[in-house]
Amino acid sequence: MFIDKARINVKAGDGGAGCSAFRREKYVPHGGPSGGDGGQGGDVILVVDSSQRTLLDFQYQRHFKAERGVHGQGSTKHGANGAGLVVKVPPGTVIRDAGTGEFLGDLVDEGQRLVVARGGRGGRGNARFATSTNQAPTMAEKGEPGEERWIELELKLLADIGLVGFPNAGKSSLLARVSAAKPKVADYPFTTLSPNLGVVQAPDGRSFVLADIPGLIEGAHEGVGLGHDFLKHIERCRLLIHVIDLSAADGREPIEGFEAINHELNLYNPELAGRPQMVALNKIDLPEARERLEQTVEELRARGYPVYTISAATGEGVDQLVFAAADFLVRLPVPVLTEVQAAERVYRPAVPSTVEIGREGDAYVVRGRDIERLAVMTDWDNEEAVRRFQHIIRRRGIEERLRSLGARDGDIIRIRDVELVLGEY
Repeated sequence: MFIDKARINVKAGDGGAGCSAFRREKYVPHGGPSGGDGGQGGDVILVVDSSQRTLLDFQYQRHFKAERGVHGQGSTKHGANGAGLVVKVPPGTVIRDAGTGEFLGDLVDEGQRLVVARGGRGGRGNARFATSTNQAPTMAEKGEPGEERWIELELKLLADIGLVGFPNAGKSSLLARVSAAKPKVADYPFTTLSPNLGVVQAPDGRSFVLADIPGLIEGAHEGVGLGHDFLKHIERCRLLIHVIDLSAADGREPIEGFEAINHELNLYNPELAGRPQMVALNKIDLPEARERLEQTVEELRARGYPVYTISAATGEGVDQLVFAAADFLVRLPVPVLTEVQAAERVYRPAVPSTVEIGREGDAYVVRGRDIERLAVMTDWDNEEAVRRFQHIIRRRGIEERLRSLGARDGDIIRIRDVELVLGEY
C-alpha cells in the first residue's frame, strides 16, 4: 500500500532533575553541597533511509517519544543524557508543523537529518548554586520538559522523469516494459491508484528513475479525481514524458488531450507546465493510431516538442525513447539543495526573547522563553528556590510591569503551567 501523508506526535525527552545533597564523609564535618546535574533529554530526529518507500509505518505508530535525562545524584554525579530517538523516513519527505502549517524541512538525501523536537535541559544540582555568601544552598532545579508537537509528513517522489497523461494512455505498460517494476495494468480508468517507481537502464549502461503516476483528468488542479495526490509527485521530476493514446480509444483526439493535460499542469503550478517535455505517442500497433500518426507528429513537432512513436504492448520504438530520455537528462541541471534542505537542520520554534504580559480572564499571563523555562524548572516546594525566583522577576522588572498594568497583591499570575499569587510567591 502506498501512503504519502501522515500525521504524527513527537515528544522529546524531559531533562533530568538536579540533586540536592551534601558531603557526609568521615572527617569532613562541614561538607559542602554535592548534588549533581540532571542529564539532557533526548531529541526526536527524522533521518532519511532510502530503503523506506512510503509512510505506511506511520499509520500504525503515531506517537514517538525520546528518552528522558537521568536525575543527578550526590557526590556531584551528573545524570546521563537521554538517548535521542531516530525516526526513519523515505527520501522526498516534506515536514510541516501540524498546528501552524509552518514548513520545517525537506529531506531528500540519504542520511539527511532534521531535529523536530529538542530535548529538555537537565536541572542543575545544588552544588551549582554555591557562592561565597551562600555556601550551603539546598535548592536544585527540576528538568526542563522536552518539546512536543504534532507534525505532518508528506511524501513527494524523487524521480528523474515523470510519466504524465490521461488514464489508460499506457503509462503503466510503458513502465513495465522498460523496468523491473510490476505496476497493475488493465483496460479501465484509474488502474494506477498510487505512484510506481522503476529504474530504467539503457543498453549503454546509463540509468534513471522513472515514475508512473496516476492519470490526470480535467479539474485535477482543484483536487478533482486524484487531483493534488497526482500533481505533487511530479514537482520534483526534471523531465516529463507525456504519454498519449494515439488510438483515441476514449474518444479524445490526441492534440485535444495533450492541451488539456498541460492546461491542468499550468493551473496547478505554471512552473510545471514549463518543465521540459518529451511526447510518446502510444499504441501505434493499432490501425486507428496509424491513421492519426502523421498529422499528430507534424503538429507537435511544429510546437517544438520532441516526439517519439511507441507501442508499450509490443515494444516498438521503446528503445529509441529510452535513449532519447537518457540523452535529454544529461543536458538538464541536477537540482541543487536549497538552504532549507541543508544536510542537517535543527528546528527551534520562534519564541520571543522578550517578556510579554497580558490579561486573560482573571489572571495576568507572562510569556517569554527564559521566564517560562525558569518557572517550570523551579522547585516550588523549596523555600530557597522560591526566593530565588522572586528575586529574578524583580530584578528583570517583571513585577514592576505587572503592577503598572494594574496587578495587585492577591492577583493570579500564570507563567506557562505555573500559577502564582502576586505578593505571596
